Amino acid sequence: MSEINKNIDINPTPPSGGWGVIKAGIVGGAGYTGGEMLRILINHPNVEIAFVHSNSNAGNYIYEVHTDLFGDTDLKFAAELSNEIDVLFLCVGHGDAKKFLAANPIPDTIRIIDLSQDFRLNQNAEFGSKKFVYGLPELNRDAIKQAQNIANPGCFATCLQLGMLPLASKGLLTAEVNITATTGSTGAGQSLSQTSHFTWRNDNLSVYKAFDHQHLNEIGESLKQLQGDGVGAINFIPYRGDYTRGIIASIYTDSDLTEEEALALYTAYYEEHPFTHVTNRNIDLKQIVNTNKCFLQVKKHGNKLLIISIMDNLLKGASGQAVQNMNLLFGLDERAGLRLKATAF
Repeated sequence: MSEINKNIDINPTPPSGGWGVIKAGIVGGAGYTGGEMLRILINHPNVEIAFVHSNSNAGNYIYEVHTDLFGDTDLKFAAELSNEIDVLFLCVGHGDAKKFLAANPIPDTIRIIDLSQDFRLNQNAEFGSKKFVYGLPELNRDAIKQAQNIANPGCFATCLQLGMLPLASKGLLTAEVNITATTGSTGAGQSLSQTSHFTWRNDNLSVYKAFDHQHLNEIGESLKQLQGDGVGAINFIPYRGDYTRGIIASIYTDSDLTEEEALALYTAYYEEHPFTHVTNRNIDLKQIVNTNKCFLQVKKHGNKLLIISIMDNLLKGASGQAVQNMNLLFGLDERAGLRLKATAF
């Protein structure tokens, strides 16, 4: 068995009825995730961008900040908000989503998709009258469809969870799990810091937040949701990579499964999920950069089961997944606006 493929209709019939044009607002449109959100929504067949909010760039054309959008849009950044929308994307920094909602009451009729970490954990999932559902479709698709507000998962969290969910679904994550993962420089955000400066990052590699990365908290809650208590220790070593975008993670644990059994388990789990694909062939980042896909390579080495998980940190790890969640919220094809081609070369 060399590769596992899924039979997915690439030209599905759109759902009857439902929403027509979805009016979307974006807060924090000048950053990396805001820029990716714009690139997707400008070409989304069911979306009209009502406003893109930015205090620092108000009045400027969007293409003056996101220069690759020159010729695609004449939208300008706005200083004012509008409630004449169906969905609001919060592309803001961690801690800023709560501050924004406290300062700008949003009617409960408007659905919110927050890309910060403010509402991801169970203890933070309620904010006033608003309740947030953890927006990992491969875990919570049915709950997302019924939700009003979504807490979009973190990039490392998405990549690592997709590598472990099938095992947790069968109660098989009882042994210690060891993970090494490397992310591109865009994972640090657009604000300049010592470790994101070109002269430091170029030709360099470094570990940060070993064993205590903040995404471990949401990963733990998701694994417990599937397996309950008894999940083995998760040892996570994150690396800063010398490249722009993408995450590659190696995940291994003791397992009695054969490689064929593991492939069958992973394939069955993701059979109905259009963006996650399973193989036992070698995979590389260029296959998934600029897409909303996650590729999983499943291999057995002695008694160790090795999972390699790769995805784009700005798309499946942020803005692409947020649009995927919007599609589910509004009853659209899950892949609407997300049929994106990888860089490849």
